[in-house]
Order: sequence, then structure tokens, then C-alpha cells
Amino acid sequence: MSLPIKVKINGAMREATIEPRLLLVHFIRETLGLTGTHIGCDTTNCGACTVLLNGKAVKSCTVLAAQADGGEVMTVEGLAQNGKLHPIQEGFWEKHGLQCGFCTPGMMMTTYALLKKNPNPSENDIRWAISGNLCRCTGYVNIVKAVQYAAEKMKS
Repeated sequence: MSLPIKVKINGAMREATIEPRLLLVHFIRETLGLTGTHIGCDTTNCGACTVLLNGKAVKSCTVLAAQADGGEVMTVEGLAQNGKLHPIQEGFWEKHGLQCGFCTPGMMMTTYALLKKNPNPSENDIRWAISGNLCRCTGYVNIVKAVQYAAEKMKS
């Protein structure tokens, strides 16, 4: 059985015919070729696959692609505009908020959702927001600094 779906991805409408059980993360990576969204654990533990679905941060390894039909998805590829880094991307670069980079796309998308909801987060707000995203390299200190940097940059 095949299922036709239409999804707006990073501002562009995309159509595909998929298997009904296809996960959103596989749709994004394999069907659409957007490999910035990472597959880490397939169990919602790591958050590497975090994207925005209709403005809400979701772990795309536990969402069916069919659930996004008619909706809007934003991936890490949608952050930069006109060749210019988004303040979140800039913050991770400037404040060394990444090491291996595997968790970074999910961290950035979680940060995007946080800053849309709370443009002036405290350190505790940031730590709570990213608590569903695991990083095995950094110890989170510089990730928090990167989010703070982005929050300040987005205010101006």
C-alpha cells in the first residue's frame, strides 16, 4: 500500500508517495535527501533527529511521515537564509557549542523552538529545554553559551 503526502519542508512544498509506516526521519533523509537531520537512537532518547513539525520540536524517529501530511516541517537546513547563518548556527560556531557535531542539528532545532517560545531564557530554561537532547562530547556548558549568544543576537 502506498500513501501520497504533501509536506512543506523548509518553506518548499514537497510531494511523495510513501509506505504508511515510514518514519518522518527516514522521509526527510532518504526520500527528500536532507541529511542534516541525524538518526541516533530510534527510541527518542538522544534527540539527534529533532525537527519542527508545525512549529513544535519533535523527535522525528517516532513520528510517521504520514502524520506530517498537510503540515510544515523545518529541519536544520532551513535555518540559514540567503547564505547567511542563523544566529543559532552562529552561536554554536562562536561559542564552540559542538565537538563531533552529531547532536548539533537536534540541539539547534530544539533551541529554535525554545527561542520562539521564550526569547529571553534563563540558564535553567535552556538546560531544561535541551534536556531531551543528549551530547556525549561537550558537557553542555558551551551549548548553553551558544543558546545565550543566539538569544542576545536575535533580540537585536
